[in-house]
Amino acid sequence: MKLTPMRYKDFTWPHNPEVYQVERRREMAVHKVPFGGCVLQDLGSTYRVLQGEGAFAGRDAYETFQALEQVFLQEGPGLLVHPVWPAANAHFVSLELTEKPLPDYVRYRFAFWEDRGSYAEALTALASGGEQAPSAAMTGVETSAVYTVRKGDTLWGIAKRYGITLTALVDANPQIKNPNLIYPGDRVRIP
Repeated sequence: MKLTPMRYKDFTWPHNPEVYQVERRREMAVHKVPFGGCVLQDLGSTYRVLQGEGAFAGRDAYETFQALEQVFLQEGPGLLVHPVWPAANAHFVSLELTEKPLPDYVRYRFAFWEDRGSYAEALTALASGGEQAPSAAMTGVETSAVYTVRKGDTLWGIAKRYGITLTALVDANPQIKNPNLIYPGDRVRIP
């Protein structure tokens, strides 16, 4: 069976890497129950780690590796098209030589982290009826956003995303009795 070549941004592998590994994890939180055991909270699956190793061989092996290194140095995610994995928007997070490079042979390892894009959409403030609220710039009045919790969210992460302190976020949401336990669908007011 002939596999399509692996591609990332503008780099196409001349031949596919020899070894592929996909790692998936699930984030869990442990909460101690007074006078009892523990309760586990499923925070959802995290990003996939897509990694492998291979070699470039031939007269232009080192130049090919240098071209791959130039792609590694580019910032931001890109589309990773792989012959086995589903295509994914990913960050190129590591590239290493695994032995002394020779003019005609370079062995390397790589890793990509999948960018699931769950925070890529802009969050908009909602008016009480569910329609988009006018911005503060439009009204001249300071408004607050309402964020609907998604699977895997934490108050700390929401506060960081909006550039506010965790204390300010907790104070603005007295309906949340335990700041360590929020659930998908909860509504969080952003001060």
